[in-house]
Amino acid sequence: MSSFLHRLGRGCARHPFRVFALWLVAAVAIFGLKASVGGSTRDNYRVPGVESQRANDLLQQRFRVQSGASGDIVFHTHSGSVTDPAHAAAIRASLAQLAKGTDVTAVSNPFDPSRPGISRDRATAYATVNYSNRVLTSVNTDEASAAADVARHGGVQAELTGTIAQNQKANGREGIGLAVAVIVLLLAFGSVIAMGIPIGTALAGLAIGLGGVGILAGLVDVPSVSPTLAKMIGLGVGIDYALFIVTRHRENLHEGLAPVDTAGHAIATAGQSVLFAGTTVVVAIAGLVMAGLPAVTTMGFSAAICVVAAMAVAVTLLPALLGLIGTRIDKWPIPHRKVDPAKAHETLSARWAHHVGHRPWRYALVSLAALLALAAPVVGLRLGFADDSNASATSTQHKAYDLLAAGFGKGFNGPLSVVVEQPGGDKAATLSRVAHAVAADPGIAVVQRPLLNPAGDTAVITALPTTSPQDAATASTVNRLRASVLPPAVAHTGATALVTGQTAVSADLSHRLTSRLPAFIAAVVALSFVLLMIVFRSVFVPLKAAIMNMLSISAAYGVIVAVFEWGWAKGLFGLHATAPINPFVPMIMFAILFGLSMDYEVFLLSRVREAFLRSGDSHGSVVDGLAATARVITSAALIMISVFLAFVPSQNVTIKMFGLGLASAVLIDATLVRMVLVPATMSLLGRANWWLPSWLARILPRMDLEGTDVATPVAAEGGEGQLAA
Repeated sequence: MSSFLHRLGRGCARHPFRVFALWLVAAVAIFGLKASVGGSTRDNYRVPGVESQRANDLLQQRFRVQSGASGDIVFHTHSGSVTDPAHAAAIRASLAQLAKGTDVTAVSNPFDPSRPGISRDRATAYATVNYSNRVLTSVNTDEASAAADVARHGGVQAELTGTIAQNQKANGREGIGLAVAVIVLLLAFGSVIAMGIPIGTALAGLAIGLGGVGILAGLVDVPSVSPTLAKMIGLGVGIDYALFIVTRHRENLHEGLAPVDTAGHAIATAGQSVLFAGTTVVVAIAGLVMAGLPAVTTMGFSAAICVVAAMAVAVTLLPALLGLIGTRIDKWPIPHRKVDPAKAHETLSARWAHHVGHRPWRYALVSLAALLALAAPVVGLRLGFADDSNASATSTQHKAYDLLAAGFGKGFNGPLSVVVEQPGGDKAATLSRVAHAVAADPGIAVVQRPLLNPAGDTAVITALPTTSPQDAATASTVNRLRASVLPPAVAHTGATALVTGQTAVSADLSHRLTSRLPAFIAAVVALSFVLLMIVFRSVFVPLKAAIMNMLSISAAYGVIVAVFEWGWAKGLFGLHATAPINPFVPMIMFAILFGLSMDYEVFLLSRVREAFLRSGDSHGSVVDGLAATARVITSAALIMISVFLAFVPSQNVTIKMFGLGLASAVLIDATLVRMVLVPATMSLLGRANWWLPSWLARILPRMDLEGTDVATPVAAEGGEGQLAA
């Protein structure tokens, strides 16, 4: 692998224009394919095999009017009543235009005496619109917005909620992240040219990756948050991967090697670390298929596409640029900033590593206690979807939520649907029993009159909870209905009763992901353990890495629980209310973070291993490795943190969770873990860090992260323990 990458790096550096031409052809092909077969994102959160999905499938088969997407349009008057002639006329005109919309199958009438949709104070009314499709497009939401404008022009406030409302923007302020990256790279490299290379290649890889996500969206349903998540990950790893390689390239240049040779050596060493770390990210993300949820799988694949693009650019396009620029990489230096890699041992990082190495127990225990304290809130983790009370206060969703809650009660924003299938028997009596049983539950405020399908064999009973959609009590109501209310009501009738609705789907999603998460974590940890064991030919290095990664990820979980569930500093992050943790967040965060942490792990430990191969000095190799990598790891972490935090201002609560959680994890990993816990534990273990049983050494394949010209192997104590280069 090392020899192949060395030849690849040299070849790209020697023939840059050929590489540029190949990438141009690839870009044209990708964007051409996107234009022909690509598609738009669509939120289709199917959960195969759970009760809510079975109920939705039954509705689609038997009750076409109820099977598609739906939403509410809410009308409110600040003076008078919605039944006043002028107000009523404006509302009817709005509903008439809404009924003409694309794919609309039905629009309810709030003035219908049999199913009224008017609040007791007669200041608020609502109408439900149903569509034939389960996933709406921007055409549908634009038409609904135009229909709401009709009522507004008539002097009636009109707001939209549900799937007909315009989605909250998921985009962040990635320009801020890029600006911070520019500053960090300028300080790290001390040169405008050196700074521009990682930024340029990262943006090129991100563009290619997003083109691939667009192609994926034309083949399968890709959730709307996926491109933003992919952009977040792709931009962060793209800059970091280029930073690692450019740092190694400049070190070799300062030693007097020719630019083409240094590019080859950088790809053979740092580039191989990048490929290993990136592959770990991709494999971990691909493991999301274990969740058994198409939406989670495609979210992961979207991010993985951008990571693959970043890796490909880093080992081909980047060395081509390095070869083209040659020795001019340090041109346009910033004043009073001279970076000399040769003086790494005189840095604060080297002194810090030496300090920690002589007091390992103290720092190991303190850092471990800090990680456990940060992770403590995880015990209160509650999964669920944030409702519209968490949307921007100026958004139509939030306004509609407040109007419905004030006029009809909080539970009106998350109605439950009880789907009753009754092939025979006394159908009227069965429906009456079910309706009365549901109404008697303390968590239900109102039960509406059942709606029958044309065949008369399926009915839908809408039940309004007493609590809001994201309230834990609402999930308890769903569980109670399923376990102890509905089974007795349909016993001996031949009928079945299934519960669906927003909260029911959320509960089923949470249960599915929670049940699959332990197996997923075990698989990712086991795979990364084996890969690290192959790379570093050690048992304790991958074991420590797995434990430390688990600790840093748990600490990041604790941060998002404290902010989003407990409300700590929620105003600082633009939250309007507390919210449960989105069911997708823990699993996807784990996949991404476990892979990303390998960037720093591999980059640091490969340098420690190089130093140990040269000297055989355990303590000195840790000092040397940390001294050589601390600046680049700190720079990479600052860039990654700034990119992730740039998405926290997003109006989308899920993106906020990802941004804050990923930024917290990187900060914790690059400080407490890499700068304290790693050197402390490695100093405690000494030469045992590199112990490998003889029988295992014979069967493991060999990799060479040190490149083509490394030191002679040094035998470690306790068995074969060979660190073969």
